Amino acid sequence: MAEHDSQEPDDSLREDHRYLLRRRRLTEDQARPEAVERRHAAGGRTARENLDDLVDPGSFVEYGRFAIAAQRNRRDVDDLIARTPADGLIAGTARINGDRFGTERSTCAVLSYDYTVLAGTQGVLGHRKKDRLFELIERLRLPTVFFAEGGGGRPGDTDHPVVSSLDVRAFALWAKLSGLVPRIAIVKGRCFAGNAVIAGCSDLIVATEDATIGMGGPAMIAGGGLGDVHPDDVGPISTQAPNGVVDVVVPDEAAAVAVTKTLIGYFQGTTAPGPAADQTALRTLVPERARRAYVVNPIIETLADTGTVTFLRERFAPEMVTALARIEGRPVGVIANNTRVMAGAITAGAADKAARFLQLCEAFGLPVISLIDCPGYMVGPAAEAEGLVRRGSRLLVAGASLTVPLIAVVLRRGYGLGAQAMAGGSLHEPLLTVAWPGAHLGPMGLEGAVRLGMRKELEAIADDAERERIVAQATAAAQDNAKALNAAMLFEIDDVIDPAETRGVIASTLAAAAAHPRPDLPRRFVDTW
Repeated sequence: MAEHDSQEPDDSLREDHRYLLRRRRLTEDQARPEAVERRHAAGGRTARENLDDLVDPGSFVEYGRFAIAAQRNRRDVDDLIARTPADGLIAGTARINGDRFGTERSTCAVLSYDYTVLAGTQGVLGHRKKDRLFELIERLRLPTVFFAEGGGGRPGDTDHPVVSSLDVRAFALWAKLSGLVPRIAIVKGRCFAGNAVIAGCSDLIVATEDATIGMGGPAMIAGGGLGDVHPDDVGPISTQAPNGVVDVVVPDEAAAVAVTKTLIGYFQGTTAPGPAADQTALRTLVPERARRAYVVNPIIETLADTGTVTFLRERFAPEMVTALARIEGRPVGVIANNTRVMAGAITAGAADKAARFLQLCEAFGLPVISLIDCPGYMVGPAAEAEGLVRRGSRLLVAGASLTVPLIAVVLRRGYGLGAQAMAGGSLHEPLLTVAWPGAHLGPMGLEGAVRLGMRKELEAIADDAERERIVAQATAAAQDNAKALNAAMLFEIDDVIDPAETRGVIASTLAAAAAHPRPDLPRRFVDTW
């Protein structure tokens, strides 16, 4: 925090000045050693320790530091000053990553519930403080980081008459920021009710392994007649990571802050080009055999500047990979099919994951790189039971709505509507569509196309072995026809390239696109899902 916060009162100062410094000291961690010790003993850091780690030294400008819990009718004011500093919500503006982006691009808003104050619950003055900050965020277009740990609404505030509290504006103001500024929530430990809504309305959620997130905590669950649930069992990471609620899971708050600095940096602009891996490695990362699965993450990491890739929602719909990265210093979003799960097919969950990610990139001007190795949409009764017709179509709608640059690279297979969805709806929708030499493209899986197209002929063949020989022969012919070079000869795609050229081709195309900024468009919110 600011250096003057911890000054000892100086006898040479006026009494009002000395009193101010004494009161300031009461808002700092050192004024509450027992509370700090309990927090540390529980394996956590204080709110101010987290903010000190997140923001540039000396840059924090605090709002509402002297607020206290609205409980004067039931507690002594001196007790409230000592035990409820800032009403449990520390908030202000600060610089993050100022050494990389300078003062203007690095200025952000930062807010943190303080779990050492009434379990991080949301008080009357805390809500007013959020209102003030959220309006400031909108006015100044400030990227925002919010430490959301806490128990939800606080029933113990008595100083203001209230019946429902449903007129609180904070949640509407926070939700209205969607699509306007990037907002990252950090969750450690217990995060329930209103605190969980703050996290849920954010663009990205970073959570520690011990986090538990729920729209209602144990008291609300019990009050609803749903039984007694331990706080850690309400919405643990074992639930909230596979279901897609959490974007990045980290071991502790220090790691959460480090990841958040990286995440907020993607929205702060371009940096100097970084080093990259040997691009010739890309020539052998995709197996020659069409049905052999492989890990796509190393391809993304090789294309990107070294150490700049952050994978999102890894445990949710793993058949689709989403990541933020930098290529020659420029921040980009990446979507890619993971052939190790469902062969990389587009499932309902994969479409949800990719469509929402495209909305995020569109809202904040991040170009998108699509790495395609897709056999199409997943089909069958089980897939349809998940609402695939609607959910799968989200990816097509989101892709077709992009105004940011989209570059498609067909790594190996590009079949059917699934491959089209990965390319924004058509191979000619991206600014550039290229393929690697071993790639094949087709309206559907080649063997399936053969069996469908030759059904009558095949049904007329009585001998099973002969029938399969004909299928294999026709499939081989279709495979030869489906080669990327044949598609390029008919100009269905723009080029077939050496995989080692991919990074350079992407960088050159993005540089050309940057010379022609996007037109101003009506703002759209980013779907929370």
